[in-house]
Amino acid sequence: MSRATDAGDTADAVDGEVETADVDRTPADRMMEQLGGVAGIIYSSVPVLVFVGTSRLMGLAAAAGAALGVATLILLWRLLRRESVQPAVSGLIGVAVCVLIAYLLGESKGYFLLGIWTSLIWAAVFAVSMLIRRPVVGYLWSWLHGHDHQWRDVRRAVYAFDVATFTWVLVFGARFVVQRVLYDTDHTGWLVVARIAMGWPLTAVAALVTFLAIRAAQRAIAAVSVTAAAVEAGAVPLPPR
Repeated sequence: MSRATDAGDTADAVDGEVETADVDRTPADRMMEQLGGVAGIIYSSVPVLVFVGTSRLMGLAAAAGAALGVATLILLWRLLRRESVQPAVSGLIGVAVCVLIAYLLGESKGYFLLGIWTSLIWAAVFAVSMLIRRPVVGYLWSWLHGHDHQWRDVRRAVYAFDVATFTWVLVFGARFVVQRVLYDTDHTGWLVVARIAMGWPLTAVAALVTFLAIRAAQRAIAAVSVTAAAVEAGAVPLPPR
């Protein structure tokens, strides 16, 4: 699937990792749900494997058709099984764009260009948000769950969101650096390996860090709220945030 969905990965992690309605579910359970389970991980890897393999055997035009065909079949399979089709739809769009770029460039490695440069863009966005003290993860959490931005006045919460945001900077940055080097050196086979190995596995790690960071931020915000209420009641002095 295209790395154009990287921001969606982050938003899904922020949304899914803070859901507390089912307290019995573990962070691992939540991450697997966001990844679509084992089947979702497999589905995301199939189009790129088919594209590169077919390109080597039958040429670029055949590879383009094969990748689009597989992505379409995955969408239809999800529809028949009445599963969520959002990952399959976004995946089909991503595959179509990647195939178009490869076809226009006339080389199979062009399939990976969109993901490479998208990773750089998101790494820059997340990094800048930290530098200006506006961590993206904190704003995503506020937006997805209807909270205001009072967390910005709680230093421990800002620090926790910084940690989560920096984790995504590392993920996006690593994807760009490794895959760009492989692209420039024409290691298309290794690009496939890097695309898969640095895709969902790194997303799962970043999602876990995001989950833990959000929990830490929530505890910090709750502690400040309780203390502020106590101060208003004249019970205790207000400690530094």
